[in-house]
Amino acid sequence: MTTITLHHELFGESGDRPPLLLVHDGAGTIDTNWRATIASLGPDSQLIGVELQGHGHTPHAERAYTFDNSAADLAALVRSLDVDVVDVMGFSNGGPTVLAFAHRYPDLVRRIVVASGFTRRDGMVDGFWSGFDHPDIASLPAPLAAAYREINPDPDDLRRMFDLDLALMREFTDVPDDTLAAIEAPVLFVGGDRDVVRPGHTVWMADTVRDGRALVLPAGHGDYLGMSDVDEADPVLTRVCLTVIGRFLAA
Repeated sequence: MTTITLHHELFGESGDRPPLLLVHDGAGTIDTNWRATIASLGPDSQLIGVELQGHGHTPHAERAYTFDNSAADLAALVRSLDVDVVDVMGFSNGGPTVLAFAHRYPDLVRRIVVASGFTRRDGMVDGFWSGFDHPDIASLPAPLAAAYREINPDPDDLRRMFDLDLALMREFTDVPDDTLAAIEAPVLFVGGDRDVVRPGHTVWMADTVRDGRALVLPAGHGDYLGMSDVDEADPVLTRVCLTVIGRFLAA
């Protein structure tokens, strides 16, 4: 499989536990998704922020943008950094990406956090998938669009990134239950009670993996992680959530 070189940035200092690999959502970048996470967890360990194909500082490529291709890119990056094993956290459609990475490259993964991720179409709230039928780029949250334009001012490039994420979601098919069940690393599934991912799906995924835990917070999609496109992120909720995640990773 052909891989591409992903833009990545290192934060914090190497410690007793493996680095934490951070995988963004659709239209996301390191900064838009992980500013609060880096500030909270960086003092205790090294973090590796990545930007996937056609996102942020990583250029587009003449190759399909798929979860499996992104998983292979992550594996190539980890090996290039001469790291034996990593912890990994993915947000939203970064969730299926890190689960594909863990399933295909179990030797590279110690612990996993899936935040507002999903493995089945019926795990999403009513109307979620129909939103991809006739999307308008104007629906892209303004902070995400602005962050992308700061890196790539060409409006055609923003559209190309938007189309990549649109195709990825339109073509999403359920992850087989036995694929999820085969993941050996401990997984913490995090979601909000008013998320686009049904709380029951978050709990179901935790029940399906071999060593899963679920954390459902009084929150929406990403506000518990202090994402930059959230209008009213609650700093107390974010601090509590990241404290729990930090304890999970420290185990």
